[in-house]
This record gives sequence, structure tokens and C-alpha cells, in this order.
Amino acid sequence: MSDVRIAPAPAPSSDSDRALEARILEARGSISALYAVLLNSPPVADGWERLLTAVRQKTHLPPRLRELAILRIAVLNGADYEFESHVAHALRAGLSATEIGAVREPTTEAFNAIDRLVLDYTDAMTRDVRVSDQLFAHIQSQFDDRGRVELTATIAAYNMVSRFLVALHVH
Repeated sequence: MSDVRIAPAPAPSSDSDRALEARILEARGSISALYAVLLNSPPVADGWERLLTAVRQKTHLPPRLRELAILRIAVLNGADYEFESHVAHALRAGLSATEIGAVREPTTEAFNAIDRLVLDYTDAMTRDVRVSDQLFAHIQSQFDDRGRVELTATIAAYNMVSRFLVALHVH
């Protein structure tokens, strides 16, 4: 892949932009390559940060399932930066190194039934966008309304992340 297609944002020039950068720095510990590019548009960076913080830190979706979906999305969309950025999160969430490696495989035999269901749902939403009634019925049998919304929002949000990263060659 060639170099990033959009340079990192220049130093913020307004108080509100400095406050946004400080908030991202405090929340994330650093300004990653992703946020360095996003900060070229402070309103987008602000909304992005709020959405992804809600998805990653404020839902009731088990962290293991969240990280499993995020890693699978990264694999399906060829977003190596996203994958590598989430390996440590996945380990902390309880995925083993073997399972993390298995996310790259087209089969899901290495996983338990709920993991396989989340992977199947992630695959359908990422590859096809449309989800069959049969697959959604399985999702309904395992997740309540909140869980379905949070799982679906996680998959949708991280598809946005990976597609942004890949399109702009952020790595």
C-alpha cells in the first residue's frame, strides 16, 4: 500500500479544536494515525470519537463478541491497521491467540456456537449487507432488542472504520 492519502491534520488553531484534540488524547492515550487524519475535519473527528466510544465502551455487548466482530471485519475488508490495533483489545476481552488467528480463516469451527453466530452475522453484514431472515432469527434467539441493536451497530460502525482506513491508506 502507498503512503496515506491525506496528511495528518496540522496543529489545531482554535480553542474548540484544541479541546477536541485534548479530549481524544485523554480518551485514547495518543493521537493515532486514524485520528491524525480524522482531525482534518474536527466535526467528523468529534462525531466519530463519540460514536466509537459509545460502541466500544458504553454498550452491554460482551467485549469478547465485540472484538471478535471487529477483527473479522478487519480481515474481510483488508484493514490490517484495524486488525493490529484490536489484537490487544481482543486478548484483554478473552480471545486466545489461537482464536485471533482463526478469525482469518473462512471456517468458524474453532469457535463456540455464539461466536460462530456473531461471525456469521458479521460476515453477512460485511460481505452482503443484507442479512437473511434465517440468520436474523438465530440472532433474535440469542440477543434481546438492545443486544441486537448493539451488535448491529458495532458491525456497522467498524465497517465504517475499516473502509475509511482502507480508502485513505491509513496504516
